This record gives sequence, C-alpha cells and structure tokens, in this order.
Amino acid sequence: MYRHRLATRLWHWLTAVTIFVMIGSGIGILNAHPRLYWGAYGANFDHAWLDLSSYKDWMRSGIFTIPRNYNLALSRRWHLTFALVLGFALLAFMVASLINRHFQRDLRVRAKEVAPRHLIADAAAHARFDFLNPDDPARYNTLQKLSYVGVIFLILPLMILTGLALSPGMDAAWPWLLELFGGRQSARSIHFIAASALVAFIVIHLALVILAGPIGEVRSMLTGWWRVPEDDR
Repeated sequence: MYRHRLATRLWHWLTAVTIFVMIGSGIGILNAHPRLYWGAYGANFDHAWLDLSSYKDWMRSGIFTIPRNYNLALSRRWHLTFALVLGFALLAFMVASLINRHFQRDLRVRAKEVAPRHLIADAAAHARFDFLNPDDPARYNTLQKLSYVGVIFLILPLMILTGLALSPGMDAAWPWLLELFGGRQSARSIHFIAASALVAFIVIHLALVILAGPIGEVRSMLTGWWRVPEDDR
C-alpha cells in the first residue's frame, strides 16, 4: 500500500541530514561554555543548573562535533546555515501536509485515543512488539501520533524560536521573544532541553524501525510503498 506521500518523504530525509549536522555543530557550540543557567545572565561563577564541564574533553574529541576540531566560529556557521534549512523545510512540510490532509488524516489525535485505558493498551502492545492494527495496518497508533505531533508542533518550533531568541539581531527586532522565554540563559537552557528531547526521540524511533523491520520501513520512506507484514494480512 502507498503509505508516505512525496512531501513527507522529502521532509523526512532532509530533516534527518539537517538534524545530524545541527546536533554535531550544537555540541561544538556547547563546548565553548558547557554550563546552563536560568534567567537573563550566567557566567563562570554563577550557579548552573547543569554543568557539563566534566565532559568537555569528550565533547572536544571530534567524534560527534562539526567541525571535528574545536572551532566555535565554524560550528556557529554550520549551525545557523542548517537552522535556516530546518525552519523553511518544516514550514513547507506543514503547508504541504495541510493541503494533502496528512495532518488531518494520519496525525489527528481523537479524544478516545488519549483515554487512560487506550493508552495503557497501546503501551502494552508496544511492550509485546505488536505495532500494527490488523484491521488497518497502515494507521499510526496513538503513541506514534503523540510522538510525531510532539516533535512537529512542539519540539522543533521550540528549538527554532529559542534559537532565534539567542540571536542579537532578532533580540533587537523582536525583544518580546527573549522576554517570552525569561531571558537569554533561559532560552539557551530550553533550547538544550528541546534538543535533548529530539535526540531521545531519534534513538527510540530508530530502535522501533529496527524492531518493526528496517528494510520494509526504510523502503517505504524512500518509495512511499509499504508491504504489510505477512502476520498482519
């Protein structure tokens, strides 16, 4: 069956590459000052709610950073360039998904789906590695919908807005944006938390793709066509 439309597939792979670059360059930026604060200000002698200084050598090892050597200026250039790709790609995907009704048809969460009994049953099915509904195997289950909606409408927009709040140019044009997040250091902390939540989603997503059958899942995201597993026909 035809499962993924062209707009979804293009956005998926473009965003995958973009997020990979932004995580690597983001670690490179964090290397410059691996301490996070709340409020408008924060420096070496202020209380940090999270101190990653002990991981500084690991973060500077070049295994996960872009560029591989410590270079704050280049990390910022990579990060900001791909931030534009992330923002405009997300906007284009949202418009296309409204037009082709992907959001309304596949991601709309109904009231009965968030009832405690339904969520518990869905979680139990996941624990049994039973991911598909035999009556409608192409339909997203509730946990899928909630995770996708959370990423598309919460985590990614939050990363974009907090990233904009860290820009001095945007602060001059939209001072309300920095105030919205409670100051520059709060915006930086929220940006880090949103990025960490996205990394957690990616790890879980990849694990589930492997458990569900990586060949079929990747093929469907490349071609759009998905073969229903034999046990669910």
